[in-house]
Formats: sequence, structure tokens, C-alpha cells
Amino acid sequence: MNIPVKVTFLGTGTSLGVPIIGCDCPVCTSTDPRDNRLRTSALIQYGHLTLLIDAGPDFRQQMIRNHIKNIDAILLTHEHKDHVSGLDDIRALNFLHHKAIDIYAEKRVHDSIRQDFAYVFSIIQYPGIPQMKLHLIDPDPFEIDGLPIVPIRVLHYKLPILGFRFGDFTYITDANYIDHEQMEKIKGSKILVINALRWEPHLSHYSFPEVFKIIQEIGPEKAYLTHLSHQAGMHQDLLKKMPDGIEVAYDGLQIEC
Repeated sequence: MNIPVKVTFLGTGTSLGVPIIGCDCPVCTSTDPRDNRLRTSALIQYGHLTLLIDAGPDFRQQMIRNHIKNIDAILLTHEHKDHVSGLDDIRALNFLHHKAIDIYAEKRVHDSIRQDFAYVFSIIQYPGIPQMKLHLIDPDPFEIDGLPIVPIRVLHYKLPILGFRFGDFTYITDANYIDHEQMEKIKGSKILVINALRWEPHLSHYSFPEVFKIIQEIGPEKAYLTHLSHQAGMHQDLLKKMPDGIEVAYDGLQIEC
């Protein structure tokens, strides 16, 4: 069954965002709006579902500037703050729709959320706190409202995290290693989104040369790069350096498959 997928890149920057506080480099001072990158997140409209992947510190701004008024669920790749620290702001959606937000994540991520947002799960419930409904997932396929989702296990240095495949579309961020079994789960995707931090090697993220090889092995019809740092260079210059079939994502970009 060919299920339609529409993707909006809400943020395409690394953990510090672009521009970085106090940096006067050409990328951070660029007037090209494509060089301004909020922390990485994406809105996935998958069949009849509207899903959010990760809710970092720019969550509120991303919702407002993209005129997003509802999401059916949040999928979390891992527990690092640039991917989860905006969860307090789901309160606005709670108030608007009078329901808790479904959040899908691994047990380790659940434990981190319960610690970081302890007031949400305390016995004494303070008025106006976020309403979260946590759902436990693992690397096995699962469904949300009848639509299949395939987790992709990748490594972020030594931290095992999840990417996700929705039909013909796969989204991976914060990876620097994907084993053969997981690569096979990605193959056949028409569109692949994957992280590429900069040109030079990095401890926990793919560099551009490394990710070009990964994309070539997987063989999607099209690939988009996300989670870029200011060290990647100017967006307009990057476009000239991309191999055929690979593009650099930017905040606000929308794609469909």
C-alpha cells in the first residue's frame, strides 16, 4: 500500500543551532535565510496522521512560524536536550485540544523524560503542567492508528538511537554508524533524510564524505541532508558541491513522496 508522506523540515541545525551565540563567521552572519537553522526536527504528515519527530528547544518557535495547530503524536529519536527539551511547550496543544499528547520512545528515553520533567509525573499535579502519554517502543515495527512505522537502529557515537521509516520515506538524524541489517531496512526508500554535520570527521555525527557513501549504498531516489553545523559552510555553496540526487535541507522546506 502506497501511503502518502509529506515532510516539513522544522529545523535542520545541530545542537547549537545556526547562528551560534557569539559567532561572527560568514555562515552565522549570512543574510540568506537558508543559513539560519533551528535545532533539528521534522513534521511528518503520514496518511491521516500528523507526527512530530523530536521536540527540541525551538519547538514553540517552530510550531508558530509553520502555523501548526495540532499533532497526533511525537516520536523521539533519543534523549539529548536538543531533541526533547521543548516538551514543556506541548501544554499549548493540551489546552487547545483538551487531551494529552502521545509520545513514542524507548525505555531509556522514557526514564530521561520522567527525570527531566518530574513535575509532569509527580503525585501532586500542578495546574497547567504538560499532559504526556508515554508509549514504549523498541526497534521492532509498530503502528499508530493503523499506520506502520519501522524504527531504524543507528549509533550516535556509543548511544543507540532510532530513526524511522514511514512507507517510502526514511528519516535518520544524529547517526555516525548504521549496520548492515539496518541498512537493509532502509533500502527501497524513495526519499532518505540523514544527518551530515560538516566536511571534517566528527566523533558522533556523519561528515559529508561519510554520508555520501552511505547514501550511495542505500540507493534512494533522493536524499536530503539535515543536522548541519555552521562548519558545513554557506547553503548556496553547499548546493554546488552535492552529488547528483543529494540536496541540503533547510528550515521550512517541504517535500512529498
